[in-house]
Amino acid sequence: MDAPRESPQQTDPQEPQDGHGETLLAEAEPVTNTNGPKQNSLLEEEEEEDNLYTEATEEVSLDSPERDILLSDGPSPVTPPASLISPHLPHNHLYTHCSFDEIEEEDGPDLFDINISVSDPEKVGDGMNAYMAYKVTTQTSMSLFKTKQFSVKRRFSDFLGLHGKLASKYLHVGYLVPPAPEKSIVGMTKVKVGKDDPSSNEFVEKRRAALERYLMRTAKHPVLLKDPDLLQFLECSELPRALSTQALSGAGILRMVNKAADAVNKMTIKMTESDAWFEEKQQQFENLDIQLRKLHCSLESLVCHRKELSVNTALFAKSAAMLGNSEDHTALSRALSQLAEVEEKMEQLHHDQASADFYLLSELLADYIRLITSVKGVFDHRVKVWQKLQDSQLLLQKKREAEAKLHANKPDKLQQARDDIKELEGKVQQGERDFDQISKTIRKELGRFEKERVTDFKAVIIKYLESLVLTQQQLIKYWEAFLPEAKAIS
Repeated sequence: MDAPRESPQQTDPQEPQDGHGETLLAEAEPVTNTNGPKQNSLLEEEEEEDNLYTEATEEVSLDSPERDILLSDGPSPVTPPASLISPHLPHNHLYTHCSFDEIEEEDGPDLFDINISVSDPEKVGDGMNAYMAYKVTTQTSMSLFKTKQFSVKRRFSDFLGLHGKLASKYLHVGYLVPPAPEKSIVGMTKVKVGKDDPSSNEFVEKRRAALERYLMRTAKHPVLLKDPDLLQFLECSELPRALSTQALSGAGILRMVNKAADAVNKMTIKMTESDAWFEEKQQQFENLDIQLRKLHCSLESLVCHRKELSVNTALFAKSAAMLGNSEDHTALSRALSQLAEVEEKMEQLHHDQASADFYLLSELLADYIRLITSVKGVFDHRVKVWQKLQDSQLLLQKKREAEAKLHANKPDKLQQARDDIKELEGKVQQGERDFDQISKTIRKELGRFEKERVTDFKAVIIKYLESLVLTQQQLIKYWEAFLPEAKAIS
């Protein structure tokens, strides 16, 4: 029986908002009224997208300007291929926030389907205060939702806010939270201050497609699916906002300090791994990350070359047409004109194939590179839980040694020492349970991740090969049609 729908959670009024242009996620407040795990730490806060200082301090990401210009010089706007993620998801039950064991043990004939689309990007405002609003439409047969189809308007920072809330509740206990699309100061600035042009349209389309993939990946997660923050994001017409933060605010400085501390901890904490499975998996994902990045880099070069081929083909077609117009020989003039028409058609084919290279394969690789970053993140959280357990065990050992000395020296403090030991024993037991639980959760999550990865890559590779075959067939068709015209020259 489907679980009753919980009312959407009301978030803290101090949640960040992006009132001045495209903004980023602010400091996430602890969430208590949810059906997910309690938050133990503050999530790293994203800064305003139009803040040059913050952007200048960040590393070049997959959404960097170098990637933004890959398809920006084409002769026509790109229409991406259809969504790569199937909207029909097998589902045996409307998941509540229970353990994965309970989810996997449930078996029934009930199925559900959910399809989330992001469409109709609309520029709101002018100048640097402008931002893009997207229409998020959900179609579903799940009784979890009030209606079968509904739409809301969301801006980019709303997506970042959703990711921040989910990550703050689930990452630290071992769940893989799909990462939100990354910001781009260069791309968004062009949209804010520029007119409609291929470069700006390309950036908006890339972001729209990335946001759609992000929501579908999130909705496919059996635990995140029932989170009240996700339900609120999909259904509520208005989301609560808070004042945006500045790059050098107190919270921003605190985050910089925390990031530096985490980096030091990763270098100093050396976990003695007793589970060979985890050691093998960590090495496997390190190797997978390296190979995916190499393939992604090569594929982006291929996209650039195809775009250049498209542009050069268009120039060749124009030159052939001019030559045909100036040619006195009738048959040769006609053949050159026909050649120019064929080259124009080929230019569009090269352009469409470059789009398929990018939207079908390159973006899939980019998504999984970011997903692997989330995998590494849950491994890091497991190390932190282990370190906390080691600290408690060490402190307990010292307290027991101190208690032995109190028997002869200070018997009046013996009871207090025993109380402290009892408290520490409870912390050690809780630490052991936490470590076992996060290890178990990560195992389940990685198993689900591997199944989805194989399914995604299979579907995308098939579509990509079909697009290549279709392009080649069309090229052959054009040349076969032109051949009689070439032979007719006399």
